[in-house]
Amino acid sequence: MLMIRLQRVGRKHEPVFRLVLTDSKNGPKSGKFLEILGSYDTRRKDDAIFKLEKIKHWISKGAKLSDTVHNFLVDKKFIDGKKINVLSKKTPIIKEKDEVATKEPKAEATEAEIVKESAPTPTESEPIQPEKIIEETPEEVVDEKTD
Repeated sequence: MLMIRLQRVGRKHEPVFRLVLTDSKNGPKSGKFLEILGSYDTRRKDDAIFKLEKIKHWISKGAKLSDTVHNFLVDKKFIDGKKINVLSKKTPIIKEKDEVATKEPKAEATEAEIVKESAPTPTESEPIQPEKIIEETPEEVVDEKTD
């Protein structure tokens, strides 16, 4: 599947990006691409050069936009739509009110768990048997023969 994404080509601390058409299996750092569709210099915010006709052509052919490119094109008003959230989905943002409300029931639940853990519960399937004490027998003493 074809994808339009940004590819970094700048030096250290001087990021410059190419807007490229590439196969989605290629990584962004692989350097492999089918066509250059524009460039973007982050140091000069207004210096974004895009070939809009080619971008629209490839989108009509079925190429997908990366989330960052989609947001960038929406920002520059090249395409219509809403921005896509590109933040990590692993940690959702929780408001402070929700945090306070969720902490109180958790504290009560932990107290109940502590009470449950402190009281041992015998299992019905296995009866409790008392420990058997076995005394150790001393080793046999061998009679010494005298001549």
